[in-house]
Amino acid sequence: MTAVLPARRIDELRRFSRRPALTPAPPGAVSLAMGEPDFPTPPPVIEAAEAAVRSGKTHYADQKGLRELRAALASRLPAYPGRAWSADDVVVTHGATGALAAVVLAMVGPGDRVVIPEPAYSLYADLVVLAGGTVDFVPLGRDLHWDLDALAAALPGATMMIFSNPSNPTGIVHRKRELEALGELLDGSDVLVVSDEAYHRLVYPGHEAISALAIESLRDRTVYVQTFSKTYAMTGWRVGYLTGPRDAVDAAAHVHRTLNGSVNTAVQHAALAALDLPDNIVDTMVDTYRRRRELVIAHLSDVPGLHLVPPEGAFYAFLRYAAARPSEVIARELAERKVLVRAGAEYGPSGEGHIRISFAAAEDDLRTGLARIVGHLGAAKP
Repeated sequence: MTAVLPARRIDELRRFSRRPALTPAPPGAVSLAMGEPDFPTPPPVIEAAEAAVRSGKTHYADQKGLRELRAALASRLPAYPGRAWSADDVVVTHGATGALAAVVLAMVGPGDRVVIPEPAYSLYADLVVLAGGTVDFVPLGRDLHWDLDALAAALPGATMMIFSNPSNPTGIVHRKRELEALGELLDGSDVLVVSDEAYHRLVYPGHEAISALAIESLRDRTVYVQTFSKTYAMTGWRVGYLTGPRDAVDAAAHVHRTLNGSVNTAVQHAALAALDLPDNIVDTMVDTYRRRRELVIAHLSDVPGLHLVPPEGAFYAFLRYAAARPSEVIARELAERKVLVRAGAEYGPSGEGHIRISFAAAEDDLRTGLARIVGHLGAAKP
């Protein structure tokens, strides 16, 4: 029999990756595992896609994205002296996943070292492995913000640093001073920063999401990655984008068109409609997440055996538990108790001893799931 063997890089990815293949929750179970808004896509977005299809917009688009969409996105980027954003600075991608893959594969080669503060979204490290690079995990501080001393030790000689802000999985929002400190650490280096800001609209009272593009010391070295998925409840539509230094943007565009071709034309017209939605549509979703966040904090705070750093943004709670078992074992045990979560180890070595809970779930499901988690990992409040 002929042996059919995958490329060595795929073997490396399989050994390295902790990302599970997600499936729907079985009957009777609730899922707090998915990083996906549970709201329907707003009707004007759906109507725009229908109108585009009916009017014959069913053929290939420009491989960098519809010019009118790119121009609209460019007009919303942070303005600063000496940089006038244009459509040519933007590439529309197959979701933020496509944007991240494009920039990593374009800018990282065999042996290149990429710094990832962790716990971090598990796709980042997997992409670095796929590109042949080396992942340099840097643990966060106890408050889940950056350990700047650890970053200072890791960054010299690196090719790239990748992070999300607000953060998946921790729910942390990196402060302006943190971003400015990162810029100071990178001064005089050639390190490229990839800032995944998918959750930029999902921020809670007392916190502010500031783009890396708004930080003077970072803006010229930052590739900004964004998506319509989280803000507009458009996960299945698969439309994202990136911008940044022109050389990096052009290289990423070349990778993206090689791997994906052009993004669905009708979906890009839907994305244009999303940009025109009134703020109250997004604000209503954020208000719902805020109430759910408060519910999570109320259920999980002061429970013996559990520790929660209150989420500052996104829709995740990164819960530390005292049980002396690996997080993948805990996730399986909770699944047997009909609540699905993500194992903390998926997000890097420091994620061990944690589980990630998504509160992008209906309130009844959230209450049920939290009760099952507390019942398994914690003790009743005194």
